[in-house]
Amino acid sequence: MTPETASDMAISGLQFIAGDNEQLSRFVALSGVSPDEMRNMAQTPEFMIAILDYFLGDEPTLLAFAASAAIDPADIPKAKFALDPQGAAEF
Repeated sequence: MTPETASDMAISGLQFIAGDNEQLSRFVALSGVSPDEMRNMAQTPEFMIAILDYFLGDEPTLLAFAASAAIDPADIPKAKFALDPQGAAEF
C-alpha cells in the first residue's frame, strides 16, 4: 500500500467519523481534538495515523467503516504502516 492510498483511506475515515455525531463525539473525547482543530490537522500524517488508530481501537467501528468504504478491514493496519513504517508517530 502506498502512502497516498493510506492517506486517502484516512481522509475517508475522517469523513466517516464527521458524518456521524456519535462517532465524532467519541473521536473528540478520545483524541482531545476539537472539530475546528481537526480541519487544520486533517492533512498531517500524525492526525491520519490517529484516525486509523481510532478504527483499530474498536472492532465494530472498524467493520462499519470498512463496509461503508468498501474496503477490507485488514487494509487499515496496512495503511497505518504505510504512513508510519517505524511505528514512531505520536498524536
